[in-house]
Amino acid sequence: MNVLVADDDPGVRVTLRCLFERRGFSVIEAADGAEAIARLNSRQLDVVITDLVMPKATGFDVLRRARECQPTTPVIMLTAEGSIRECVAAIQAGAFNFLTKPFQPSDVEEQVRSALSVRESTPRSSRLPVETSRPQVALVGESKVLREVLEGIERIAGSPSSVLITGESGTGKEVVARLLHGSSQRVGKPFIAVNCGAIPESLIESELFGHAKGAFTGASEARQGKFLQADGGTLFLDEISELKLGLQVKLLRVLQEREVTPVGEAAPRTIDVRIIAATNRDLEAMVKEGTFRQDLFFRLDVLPLKLPALRDRHEDIPILAAHFLEEINRRLGREVTISQDALTLMQFYDWPGNVREMENLIERLVVMSKGDVISASDLPSRMQADRGPGLVEASVALTRGAINLPTTLEGIERSLIEQALRQSEGNKTRAAVLLGVSRTTLIDKMKRLGE
Repeated sequence: MNVLVADDDPGVRVTLRCLFERRGFSVIEAADGAEAIARLNSRQLDVVITDLVMPKATGFDVLRRARECQPTTPVIMLTAEGSIRECVAAIQAGAFNFLTKPFQPSDVEEQVRSALSVRESTPRSSRLPVETSRPQVALVGESKVLREVLEGIERIAGSPSSVLITGESGTGKEVVARLLHGSSQRVGKPFIAVNCGAIPESLIESELFGHAKGAFTGASEARQGKFLQADGGTLFLDEISELKLGLQVKLLRVLQEREVTPVGEAAPRTIDVRIIAATNRDLEAMVKEGTFRQDLFFRLDVLPLKLPALRDRHEDIPILAAHFLEEINRRLGREVTISQDALTLMQFYDWPGNVREMENLIERLVVMSKGDVISASDLPSRMQADRGPGLVEASVALTRGAINLPTTLEGIERSLIEQALRQSEGNKTRAAVLLGVSRTTLIDKMKRLGE
């Protein structure tokens, strides 16, 4: 096995060379980024470990070259700063994982073995660059709300306390969970993800806690549950709201006692697991309804983190679109662009499916495109609904020339009033609250507009 260690600190290179040579690896050293790139060009490597900041070329340059000439070779990034944004950028660019300095040699060894294990277990026909799994793209952008999320991740990553991530589907909850794990002292230890809504109710207790051989019909052998698999690391419980009340009681006991008892066994087993839970539902409302236990909610909601919907960070939409377009063009061998008209419509669309919806849409548009430019007319009808002279239409028109401002503002006002009335099911008092005006003002505006 050939391991490239690229770092301008000779102490780091010596430490890692001794570590991996004792394990039977062949270690190739590089004292700067340019030398690392030369090594990539000259020989096949099994894994690359590179510092982020180096003379002559950065770790990102090394990573990009590795993806070009040896796309199946995993790259592990080292960074002294430990910045969440740099870690996000590294994974988005295709890094297998990252470690912050100072690091424990055992952590590096664990990451290398994990990377090689993933590489060997992946069929060669499916070994593609980062496009095979790029959920980190959910955190691409420069909006204020996204910066606040990244800052929140940075603040709580090192804590052992439970985290509750909330947000709509497609906002990147598992992405954040993986970043929290990768930025904590548990990096290099297991990260186990469980979708609580995807497992049949009859199997979920066994799935989480494990079972003994013969514990129930069909249990032909003992099975280790997700809690024990995650021991020492992180357990991500996605869609935690889907757990039934009976299982919520058992989960609460596990979290309180730090012990798990597999189905069919009598003796509990001690565990050391950090819990990160996620949901797209309002757990506090479920507590009031009696469908979610209050004590479990408080146990999970130690460190809350709310992810914004894409419609709440419209300024990130062009950045995300450009990112998706670049990746999909490269994968499909195309050179398609998006017109300004189409981008304007995309910016004012609500994106109920969030980032996942955008990625799927852009891929479909590129595949179906007959030319090299995606225009507004290529977008689906739900994004081109005829809403009169509203804000979207006015914005598109403005890119083409002058508009009539009084008429445009009247159209926007009418459109917003109609939307508020639809949301309030025709109740003018509630519609007025949504619009931030009095009921009398709303009625006057409706009369003036002929509503």
